[in-house]
Amino acid sequence: MTASRASGARTPRPVEDLASHLHEVTGGVIDEALLRRALTHRSYAYEAGGAPHNERLEFLGDAVLGLVVTDALYAGHPDLSEGHLAKLRAAVVNMRALAVVARTIGLGDYLRLGRGEQATGGRDKDSILADTTEAVIGCVYVCAGVEAAAALVHHLLDPIMAASAALGAGLDWKTSLQEASAALALGSPEYVVVDTGPEHAKTFTAQAVVHGVVRGEGTGRTKKDAEQQAAEQAWRSLRDVAADAAPAD
Repeated sequence: MTASRASGARTPRPVEDLASHLHEVTGGVIDEALLRRALTHRSYAYEAGGAPHNERLEFLGDAVLGLVVTDALYAGHPDLSEGHLAKLRAAVVNMRALAVVARTIGLGDYLRLGRGEQATGGRDKDSILADTTEAVIGCVYVCAGVEAAAALVHHLLDPIMAASAALGAGLDWKTSLQEASAALALGSPEYVVVDTGPEHAKTFTAQAVVHGVVRGEGTGRTKKDAEQQAAEQAWRSLRDVAADAAPAD
């Protein structure tokens, strides 16, 4: 066993693997050197004597992401007010949502992190994953233009945009569960949360309890994430209950 493996360090996956995937999704040719920069966290750059990192690309990608999502929501929901569209956008373009989609493509495996971030679970931190997602979008925009960047955004976020449009007025699963529970006269949901693991890398497990019945469970790096996952599962359970109770046509 090498010293680096013994200390828990991980070598990032080859950047060409991610470049190939991005090419398949967007049709654009991705410059591997620029993509490597998009995957470089400032902690790595500082330890490497000031090497370029991804914050400028993150700044650019944030703007591209906002434009693409806003355009999609505007076109897809012609009857919604400006205020509702703004809430929808906030439900899609946020740290938790971006971290979720980052995990779907294994983005954490490609990150270049400093030793401290690596030791404290930086490859799975929501903030780092979200920022890197924006940086990768910025990289695709620079390499292949706005259409390619838009293709990536839609590939990653269309499912979240569709799910957000189905949520209640508060645009989060806990609010939607509250509404569903009230509609079925089941009272207010309750959440039971426990945590495990060391202080710097806790895992939270939540149960959503409706009228004394556990309707959903979820896990996450934060209490909020775990509760949201549990609420989503419980909301789907109550939706099925309502559908079964509805009179047949």
